[in-house]
Amino acid sequence: MLFQLKSYLNFLLKSQNQHGLHSPFVYDLVTKCFYDKSEHKTYKLIKDYRNDLLGNKDRITVTDFGAGSRIFRSNERPVFSIAKNAGITLHRAKLLYRLTNYLKIDKALELGTSLGIASSAIAVNKSTDLITIEGCPETANIAKQQFEKYQLNNITLRVNEFEAELNRLIREHHKFDLIYFDGNHQKQATLDYFEKLLPTAHNDSVFIFDDIHWSAGMEEAWEEIKRHPKVKVTIDTFQWGFVFFRQEQVKQHFCIRL
Repeated sequence: MLFQLKSYLNFLLKSQNQHGLHSPFVYDLVTKCFYDKSEHKTYKLIKDYRNDLLGNKDRITVTDFGAGSRIFRSNERPVFSIAKNAGITLHRAKLLYRLTNYLKIDKALELGTSLGIASSAIAVNKSTDLITIEGCPETANIAKQQFEKYQLNNITLRVNEFEAELNRLIREHHKFDLIYFDGNHQKQATLDYFEKLLPTAHNDSVFIFDDIHWSAGMEEAWEEIKRHPKVKVTIDTFQWGFVFFRQEQVKQHFCIRL
């Protein structure tokens, strides 16, 4: 926790809002999407989906393939507690929906379904087809039930370890407009997934990395990703790191307060 506090204070020193942004693309993204205060009708489904999970007292056994949890000491966990402590916040879920809508995302990929709160935020836009991958069968089963209950038929849930599914996606020659990385908050795994999925990106794709300041290793991974020659624009919002590949742009890095 002390590490994250120091990281956040450093972030505040470097960060800015929309004022002084000299990239028209980033300025429009921040003002029209990040800072959009409109009450979108689709927020209701996202909120109901999340509240449904917050009221679920069932206990499941979680299989964790990633960096582990700082909250839970046991792998047997109540669903409501996972939704509260490990799930995406409502604020972030709304932003994820706005981003999907603003960038007109057709094809999306999510690494780490968990209970599917972020999945619902992406797929509530019915014109978006989402493939989401979850390694834990019991967690995925809860998400599957939720997808069916809320008629999110544009979600394809694949239950498997990431490596096998990513190899399959490469073989199937997928191209994605958006990839949300939220499954393994370790440096090497993050870099491996980034490199493996680069061929699935195109000029207008966006990669979103969760918890880029979770640990020293994740910060190192983020810095390596920023330096990659194919990466042109990055936005650090502290919780999330956004990566764009727009080759027509000068390489620039931004820290934006949300």
